[in-house]
Amino acid sequence: MKNKLNCTQQVLAWAGGLIVFNVIYLAFRLWFAYFLIGVLVNFILIVILADQGAKLVPTHRRHTYERALAVLFPVLLLLGWEATVNAGILNPRWFPPPSKILSALWDITISYDKFNKTSLLGRPWLIPEVYANKGFEGVKALFEESHLWATLYRVFVGFIIGSVPGILLGVVMGMSRAVRAMLDSILSAVYVLPKIAIFPIMMLVFADPFGEGPKIAVIAISAFFLVTINTMAGVAGVDPVYLEAGRNYGANPWQMFRHVIIPGALPVIFSGLRLALGTALIVVVAIEFVRARKGIGFLTLYYWEVMVPEKMYAGLVLVMLLGVILTAGLQWFESLVMPWQRGRSTNN
Repeated sequence: MKNKLNCTQQVLAWAGGLIVFNVIYLAFRLWFAYFLIGVLVNFILIVILADQGAKLVPTHRRHTYERALAVLFPVLLLLGWEATVNAGILNPRWFPPPSKILSALWDITISYDKFNKTSLLGRPWLIPEVYANKGFEGVKALFEESHLWATLYRVFVGFIIGSVPGILLGVVMGMSRAVRAMLDSILSAVYVLPKIAIFPIMMLVFADPFGEGPKIAVIAISAFFLVTINTMAGVAGVDPVYLEAGRNYGANPWQMFRHVIIPGALPVIFSGLRLALGTALIVVVAIEFVRARKGIGFLTLYYWEVMVPEKMYAGLVLVMLLGVILTAGLQWFESLVMPWQRGRSTNN
């Protein structure tokens, strides 16, 4: 009881300190002169306040508290950004407020760019009308104008083409020291190459240098190395206790591979897949900056070139949303493949 009272007093003290600091900063108009210092101090105080508040939360409510923090802190950041711009501390021309970015995001979602003959979603609301007049070819043409589907297509195809052989080679390298010794140095040498630097080479390799082939190939190569290295590390790093237990139970090589090695390596393999998926998004945006007429990367660069910052930021928001959604989808798939991890992740 005494510890809880002390924690409550500390939370109130830190909350009071946060309020007093911001009142002083506002009263003396220090935000204009010392903006970064103000942001840093606020961040430190909020982190301490959240950490102290966690001590007051019962154990069975801890997960709910952490999920609330995961939602409330980004909302607090957005509100702070909005207030900072409205107060004139940040230039609204170059740093438009979140409300204006949200409005721009809605605008590019429902609008059709007649100059580029593109749209964000491919105008799905026209599908019934177009299908009645032109059939599936017309519907296909609608989706071919979409920036979102162009980016997703490149990411999905490149990610799958790179991940599948990456897992297979990583398993072989993890199980065979000879293969690992033979290929490890080559992987280390090629892996450090900037992936966007490989793009001109891929344009030379493919018959259509301006088509989808070179773009997808670079994304696949980016995913391949990350998945291979993580799979190799996961397979080679399986706990020897599990291997010994499998041998003691009389498991044959196939049973050892299926029931011991692969399940033991799966957490590291999925970590590699998550890294590869994030890298695929980064690479596809970079490629769409350089050589594309459709895609979220092209959309973002286009609005920077025509000096419409709020729509440029909207493009960046779309990339972040894609990262969150695709990662959540991969985590869902991971929970299907590794059902034994569900309870552990919830408890942690």
